[in-house]
Amino acid sequence: MIPEKSLVAYKNRPALVTGGGEKLEIALAGGETLRVREKDVELVHPGPVRSVEEAALPPVRGNVREAWELLEGSVVPLKELAELAYGDFSPQSAWSAYGLLKEGLYFSGTVKALSPRDAVAVAADEQKREAKQREIREREAFLERLKKRLGAPDSASPQPAPQGEGRFLQDVEALALGKAEKSRTLKDLGRPETPEEAHRILLRCGAWTMAVNPHPARFGVSPVSPSVVPGLPPPDEGRLDLTSLPAFAIDNAWSADPDDAVCLEGNCLWVHVADPAASILPGSPADIEARNRGATLYLPEGSSRMLAEETLPAYALGLAEVSPALSFKIMLSEDGSVVETEIVPSRVTVIRLTYEDADAAIRGDTEAAGRAGPYAGHLTDLFRMAERNLARRTAAGAVRIDFPEVHITVREGETAIQPIVACRSADMVRECMLLAGEGAAQWVSRRTTLLPFPFVTQEAGDLPRDPLPGLAGSYQLRRCMRPRTLSVKPGRHSGLGLEQYTQVTSPLRRYTDLLAHQQIRALLGAGAYRDIPPADEDAVLQALAAGEAAASAVARAERASRAHWTAVYLAGRKGSEWDGIVLEKKGARATVLIPALGLEIQAALKGDAEPNDPVRLAVTAVSIPKGEIVFTH
Repeated sequence: MIPEKSLVAYKNRPALVTGGGEKLEIALAGGETLRVREKDVELVHPGPVRSVEEAALPPVRGNVREAWELLEGSVVPLKELAELAYGDFSPQSAWSAYGLLKEGLYFSGTVKALSPRDAVAVAADEQKREAKQREIREREAFLERLKKRLGAPDSASPQPAPQGEGRFLQDVEALALGKAEKSRTLKDLGRPETPEEAHRILLRCGAWTMAVNPHPARFGVSPVSPSVVPGLPPPDEGRLDLTSLPAFAIDNAWSADPDDAVCLEGNCLWVHVADPAASILPGSPADIEARNRGATLYLPEGSSRMLAEETLPAYALGLAEVSPALSFKIMLSEDGSVVETEIVPSRVTVIRLTYEDADAAIRGDTEAAGRAGPYAGHLTDLFRMAERNLARRTAAGAVRIDFPEVHITVREGETAIQPIVACRSADMVRECMLLAGEGAAQWVSRRTTLLPFPFVTQEAGDLPRDPLPGLAGSYQLRRCMRPRTLSVKPGRHSGLGLEQYTQVTSPLRRYTDLLAHQQIRALLGAGAYRDIPPADEDAVLQALAAGEAAASAVARAERASRAHWTAVYLAGRKGSEWDGIVLEKKGARATVLIPALGLEIQAALKGDAEPNDPVRLAVTAVSIPKGEIVFTH
């Protein structure tokens, strides 16, 4: 029985027993009273105790370490520890002795039977506690230094973080990279716990430089290519020999993964496409890796591929003297529409050209055309075919939206932005790829209406009857377009002016194209697919959803990275002036395109500027963490 006016511990808090019975009545500091079971408390001092507050006061003097040494090898009650350590057994000394027991550094056990801990264990814990206290002191000093750095003017040059401070910034870096949602350091500083604020602080204190691009990590996109290497094309697969036909892989000069080539034979368009599906079977490690990536990540500082780098020499077109391909033979009518499509595994010889070389060959400039010179006639026929197809699609309601593009590169710490020159050959290649997608969609639909396949559809947008001319008109149209949709059922793609469409020309860098190839090969029953049936609807839907989700993250990481490097480029060019084109104006605010930067911005304009009017803007502020640039008219 615990007497009234005794001191007890309730959940490690001091309490005064004020009444007995089946349950004890206790009073806590602050006036709170409770009724508790006797087993829920520990008797610390029998009393009488006048108040909880009085009992909780620490004794004036004490020699804890001497008491620990004197009690070596003993088992004693709390009363004896209080007397040895504090000279008496009062409520105050008893509560202090209880605190020593619960602290667990020098003593262990219970109120009725406690004993000194081993000297080795005490020494080890003392070292840990000292290290912890030292860490607390160093962190407090770090926070004070950081506050001073952050309080300096933004124009001040960041000072490199002193050696050893990196450990205090790990949580800030994790937040900036999207690996954490909170930051103790930012909270202690009273700053917003956002990735942008974390990025700003890392730049400001010199832990990061402007060269750090956090956006791929924030979107969960791997910065390195996969290590899972698919097998080589099956050597015993019967492939149609098309090496006698000249085929052209035409792309930008910086392209390193050519996955399509074109050839015109009479009224038959051949579109040869890289054939990684020959060895990347559904559900294989390489297939799952590609699905989880969704697409190749193209960054100004480098690429992270959807398929392993080792895949390119075996499957990219034109990197070897003869390349394996999945070839789409598309029979065309006089107006350029698709009459019939045949799909066959093939062997092709590919001539690689840049867009500029192809255009030069058409102009008759054989010296500038390089390797394309002898084939100018073939290219001319391809250009005419592409123009017929564009006219056909335009008559069917296709929407043409053209904006200037730029190529951003980062090499050895230097950022460069180069406008991409519009080439006729780029339009020609695009029309050939659209024909391949249209032909493949028709091929699947005509063979079976039941095969689930990654079709691409787009509903018609509410387009303006009389769109503006020029870039402002393209901006109008783009804002009215509906998003494209991936579906396992065919449907109209209004933006392209096609009744059926799919994408099949980029299986090295886009997962949905690889998935389409796998379904096509399963229908053909060729090579390794002789005993593999086409995937069912559930499997295709799951693969589409996973691949598209990953590809969406890649696209967002690319956009954010381009904004980042554009901001880096302009950070050292404050005050520089740029030519812009007004796309839309509402009051004093306008959407302006700066063609030389491929950048759309919001700006306040002076005067009566109208859509398509030229304006001259100056860079006045740059935010690297937000990827934002402020221009002034």
